[in-house]
Amino acid sequence: MASRANHPVLLGCGLLCAAALLCARMIGPVAAQAPAYQPPPAYQTPLYQGPAAIPSPAPVASSPVASDARLAGDARQTRFILDLDKPVQFRAFTLADPYRVIVDLNQVNFQLPAAAGAAGRGLVKAFRYGLVMPGGSRIVFDLTGPAKIAKSYVLEAANGQPPRLVLELEEVDRTAFVQALGPENRPELRPGIAEANAAVARVDAPAAPASPADKRPVVVIDPGHGGADNGTEAGGNDIMEKNLVLTFGLALRDRLEKSGKYRVVMTRTDDTFIALGDRVKIARNESAALFISIHADALRRGEGDAQGATIYTLSEKATDSEAERLADAENKSDAIGGVSLADEPTEVADILIDLVQRETKTFSNRFARVLMGEMKTTVRMHKHPLKSAGFRVLKAPDVPSVLVELGYVSNKGDLEHLVSESWRNRTVGAMAQAIDAFLAKRLATAGPGK
Repeated sequence: MASRANHPVLLGCGLLCAAALLCARMIGPVAAQAPAYQPPPAYQTPLYQGPAAIPSPAPVASSPVASDARLAGDARQTRFILDLDKPVQFRAFTLADPYRVIVDLNQVNFQLPAAAGAAGRGLVKAFRYGLVMPGGSRIVFDLTGPAKIAKSYVLEAANGQPPRLVLELEEVDRTAFVQALGPENRPELRPGIAEANAAVARVDAPAAPASPADKRPVVVIDPGHGGADNGTEAGGNDIMEKNLVLTFGLALRDRLEKSGKYRVVMTRTDDTFIALGDRVKIARNESAALFISIHADALRRGEGDAQGATIYTLSEKATDSEAERLADAENKSDAIGGVSLADEPTEVADILIDLVQRETKTFSNRFARVLMGEMKTTVRMHKHPLKSAGFRVLKAPDVPSVLVELGYVSNKGDLEHLVSESWRNRTVGAMAQAIDAFLAKRLATAGPGK
């Protein structure tokens, strides 16, 4: 393990660098009169994949109706107005590279003019809209450059005018835009800006005393889904995968931190959407010794029943149709967040990178076997507990990675386990023992740094 940890970062290829941060801003006084924004339960759903790919929402009797939309303003300040027949709640956030603004709403029946959104104005090149999942709608604005959401609100009906959703955008420079995204989700600054900031820091800031390096292995825990992406849901029980796996991930973090052996990093600690590429980026930036993604699967109605935990490692070819179906569904989750998948690299030319990837895959498979050995003594496992599939979240070329499906929320027995604290404690204990066994050699080499 020590040799794997010490090899240099060899990647020169483009990384998965779509950055997303839900800078959610819930509506003020009017919001209390509208039903609370609840991203709907969805797993296999039509997803946003481009300007022409947003499907028209199916009419729902209780859905707000959007009858008109327009842009006003100039290249410094631009306003978007959406006419509705009733108030809505929404949340709006920005994305970089390319610059976009995303507005998520409960399902809206869009009855806009045919050409709405095709022509832009001011800071907006164009916008598109539609159903992003059953019960949830989205508006995506393509921007001419970096801009911030200065204001976003809903106006009540007044003076013969309908309720309106209003979004006010203001031009900002790239530095301000990127900094507003938060450090963990910022794309790289342009070299000139980065160098200027570094120079200012050297002149203005007193030299900070060097802190002793923490040599403990880094374990990254990745609770799947989050934010608008609910994952699977137990029908009729309002039990969502994103909440189950977050609870489990936090419990695993606490167990590992209590031992003092590892530095533990979470990809999310609350109900936040994190793009798949950013989850991988977190692991690589932390030079993680291990990446564990936590999920809970479900079979669609009519597909039969399945039960037990499954451990996945990366493969370009799934080991069976179920694994392929699951990987396809998980890989589409970025579309829910409006993250473009078009710029992802499809092949790696450098033979050195290939060698690193092969070594990493060997370590991943080794940890998967160790983990299965520990879990099977305390946890009900799937009849085929070790599988491989092309999960994008497992594609860090230099970080051993596994994806653990804790069970099937579509199976009554598994669901009872998933919501059970005692089952969770046993399973967390088994995982912690597997991590100890896998990283034992690394710990012996590095020592338990503090």
